[in-house]
Order: sequence, then structure tokens, then C-alpha cells
Amino acid sequence: MSIMLGVDVGTSGTKVLAVDTRGEVVASALEEYPLQSPKPNWFEQHPEDWRQGVLTALQSIAGALGARAKEVAAVGLTGQMHGSVFLDKDNKVLRPAILWCDQRTAKQCDDITEKVGERKLIEMVCNPALTGFTAPKILWLRDNEPEVYDKVAKVLLPKDYIRYQLTGEFATDVADASGTLLFDVQKRTWHKELMGILDIPTDWMPPAYEGPDVTGKLSNAAAEQTGLPAGIPVVAGGGDQAAGGVGCGIVKPGVISSTIGTSGVIFAFAEQVKLDPEGRVHTFCHAVPGKWHVMGVVLSAGGSLQWFRDKLCPAERGVAEATGSDPYVYIDAAAEKAPVGAEGLTFLPYLTGERTPHKDPYAKGAFIGLSLRHTRAHMARAVLEGVAFALRDSLDIIRGMGVPTDQVRASGGGAKSAIWRQIQADVNNAPLHTLNVDQGPAYGAALLASVATGEFKSIEQACDAAVRPVDTCEPNAGRAKEYDTWFAEYQEAYKVLAPGFHRVAGHL
Repeated sequence: MSIMLGVDVGTSGTKVLAVDTRGEVVASALEEYPLQSPKPNWFEQHPEDWRQGVLTALQSIAGALGARAKEVAAVGLTGQMHGSVFLDKDNKVLRPAILWCDQRTAKQCDDITEKVGERKLIEMVCNPALTGFTAPKILWLRDNEPEVYDKVAKVLLPKDYIRYQLTGEFATDVADASGTLLFDVQKRTWHKELMGILDIPTDWMPPAYEGPDVTGKLSNAAAEQTGLPAGIPVVAGGGDQAAGGVGCGIVKPGVISSTIGTSGVIFAFAEQVKLDPEGRVHTFCHAVPGKWHVMGVVLSAGGSLQWFRDKLCPAERGVAEATGSDPYVYIDAAAEKAPVGAEGLTFLPYLTGERTPHKDPYAKGAFIGLSLRHTRAHMARAVLEGVAFALRDSLDIIRGMGVPTDQVRASGGGAKSAIWRQIQADVNNAPLHTLNVDQGPAYGAALLASVATGEFKSIEQACDAAVRPVDTCEPNAGRAKEYDTWFAEYQEAYKVLAPGFHRVAGHL
């Protein structure tokens, strides 16, 4: 029986899954690496850390498979989107990669918008200029590190740097390329006219392929380093959101996902290009050939709860460490003791700025309405509710665009929390379905690899065979009505505080 590997070059670490032709995970490995923040709102990583993490994880997989390692038939790649890896003419990394969550490029986004025009830009590449995207990072390098910029010969996305290390080939996929702001999402090719306007050489960007296309083969050197067979195909794959969509079966109209990882994403399948004229949500190519997806992005979803755990929950962390358990279990239990709306306590989860719907790199997190009555339990519930409200912002926009949203599927680490699933169901007044498998983007990348090898005729067929709902969290009508009130307060809070956020940013 053939085995497919899915490699996810994530922000906190690289995850590798070995998946058989029945869709069963037969081995997994995770290698973590650090995240650097050299200045406020700057976030970088060293591509060498990704390379070492991937090689070590693949070695672990090969070791776990033992004799079955020779059954590995293909590798699918996925990873964090938008990050910029700058290579020189000798294909050497010039500086640390600037990541998706980095907010330093506000000026360059303004420059792009002014030069092209906001409406025209959305017409050209289906999206507005946002700080996380790749194009503003390239222009930031030109404006701030000209000595580095002058040496650039190639710009790669994170997973595509790993592709080069594994195969020696330069390539990307249409879904990941869609997040660069340099890609013609409608025509599924690089937008040469826009690159000309921005004076970005077209040969800096690699060829773009559909998700299941083969882009190279595992080199002899990579095979030696990992213990895997040389010559196995390496598949185009997809950015983490598109691959995660495949891993959740979001490959047909009406099925959408609500994912809570570090970020939060509402991800919807689209047969044709669907645009929000205001650019509040993203329209990208899907990893499914000839299809698209629409998504709203919350930059600090699970990241907000992680911040709360690390900064405000020493007792929960202490108990968890002493008992060998998970501190999130105790945080959930505390949140369950607080009522709907946390007695007027509202949390804005804008700890790293925000994309949907505000497109505001200067937005900040906030607890609003604190009183002497409030406890850490109220704060815990407010964090869970604030993230759910942020996701509802995205879902409401997507619904308003006429995109079918018949079935919402939960995924990511947040899907493990029963109270968070119930809060989402109540806030959206819609059932929330959990799946038989929730392994994230790496699982989707493995399914894409299975299509590339011919194990399945299509991605839709692969998903039908491997992914299915197993449980449903139904909304409570009474709580849903209460949440409508608190959601309106949540939206109003940002409107009131936004001018202050921008004033403060001017002082930093």
C-alpha cells in the first residue's frame, strides 16, 4: 500500500504526516523552531531553521516507517503563506524571512494603493494591499535595505524554499502565489502588468502550478539526509489555508471551514471568482484545479488564547505542569463558569493588528468593560467570545457575497475545545460540525500527493474517501439572541477605539 507524505512548514514548527491510501495517518513528526521579533510588530524566521526542521522531521518519519519507507510514493508541500525568502544569484539566503504576521509594511501598502488605485488593484489581483502580503515586503526591502535588495535574484514563499532544498527546483502553487499580491487570481498566472508597475522583475518569481501537479523529484542529497527513496515526486501542494481546506473536505459548494490555529480563518469554496468590492476578505485560487476560495482572516485567534495562557494564567500552567495535563483544559473549565457575554466584558483579539474586516495593522487587543466583579474566568470567556465574534465578522461578509455556507466544519486546535465550539455555534447561530480527521494542512498536502500519483482521480474523490463529519454542535437559540447583542457591542468597540490605536501608533 502506497504512503503519501504531507509536509507543513508552519510558523511554530514543521509537521509531517505519513498517510496511506485509505486516508489513515500511519506516522507523524513535529519539529519546532523559534520566531524572532527584532522590533515591535516585526516577525522573522531563519529559512535554515525550516530546512533543519523539515529534514529532521522527515528522518523521524522514515525511522517510524522502517521498511515501509520504500512505499512512500509522493510528497505534498504546504506551509505558512506570504513570507518572503530572498535569494541571491547563487541561491543563498540574503536575510531572515519576513513573515505573514509582520506589520512593518504599512507605508509600502499605502504606496502600492496610491500608485495603482484601490479599486484597480482589487480588479487586477482580487485583493487589496495588506501588510502580511509578499509584494509590500519586497518594496520594504527596496526602501530600507537597498544593499540587500540589489543582490536579490529570486523570491520564494516558505514552503517553496523547502521545495528547492528537497528537489533543486524553483516552483510554487497557484493558491500560495495568490497571497503575494503579484498574482492574477482570475487567470491563475503571475500579473506581469502589475509587477511592471511596481518595478518587480518577473523572473524573481518561480513558475506556478496547480495543487496536484508534480514539480520535481526528491534529490539524491535529500534522500540521503532523510532516509527516503530518491526520485519520489514532490507535488506543488498549496498554501496552508488551501491545503487545510482540502484536509477538511472544503472542495465543493456550500461546505466551509472555521479554523482556529494561531490565526483564525473562515474558508469557503467557490466555483467562480467571488469578490468583496471593499477587499475585506481574500479571494485566492484554490488547490483544487480551476477553483477558487474566499476567506476571512483573524490574525490572533488561537494566538490570543495562547497569550492569555502565557501571561495571565500562571496557576493553570502550574497545575498542568504538576499533573502532566493541558492548561487549556483548566482555562476552558473557568470560562464555563462565566455567563454569556462575560457580564459585559468584551475582548478585542487584535494583538497583531487585524485583516478581516478592518485591514488595520495598528489595531490593538483590548479588554473593555472591566470591573471589580470580573474574575479570570470572565476574562477567559471574553477571549473565547472575542475570537468567535472576529470569525463571525468574516462569515457575515462571505454570506453577504452570496457564497453558499450550508455546512460549517470546525478545524484547528480550537476545535478541540467543547466550550469554544459551542460559543462559535451560538455566535453564528449555525451548527458546527467536527470531522473524523483533523490533522491540518499537512493532511491536505498528503491528499494532494495522492491525486498526483493516481491513487485518486480527483481531489474531490480523495476528500470523499477520507474526510467526513462525525459530530455536530447545535446552536442554542436563546444564547444566539444574547450573542447578537454582544456582537454589536464588540463591533462598536473597535469603531470607538480605532482612532486611539492610530494615535498611539504614531508615538511608537
